[in-house]
Amino acid sequence: MTAARREIAPGDRRSAARVAAVQALYQVEVGGGAIEAVIDEFIEHRLGVAIDGAPVVETNAELFAELVRGAAERRDELDALISGALAEGWRMERLELVLRAVLRAGTFELLARPAAPARVVIDEYVDVAHAFFANSVPGFVNGVLDRLARDLRPAEFDAPDGPE
Repeated sequence: MTAARREIAPGDRRSAARVAAVQALYQVEVGGGAIEAVIDEFIEHRLGVAIDGAPVVETNAELFAELVRGAAERRDELDALISGALAEGWRMERLELVLRAVLRAGTFELLARPAAPARVVIDEYVDVAHAFFANSVPGFVNGVLDRLARDLRPAEFDAPDGPE
């Protein structure tokens, strides 16, 4: 898998953690490695390492580990939620592996990290999708995560905060 090519603003440690978490989840999916071994490998050898001369971005290693661990441990629950948010006729098995990793990480964050506002989580994972896909996939990610967020956190969408 190639490294993500999205520009991450210096100091955006949480965004870098999300991109790395998707990469780690992909690695687990493809290689079948143990979650803790993959987390350790990323923390020790990949986070904060320059790739092809790209600037090094500090990564929030704690958030990274929480996202990878949580998405992996709750995979069946996350897959059921995601499957329920897919359009009729779509199944998880039909989704590309990186896309599954993006949706699992985003869904985990919506489900288990209520301190992160739902709209921020959605925007972050749309940006993550842009790091890996140049086609309509980021819009697909937006639609699925928006549907899930409205089900999982309806109060955040019921509050009047301006036009949507």
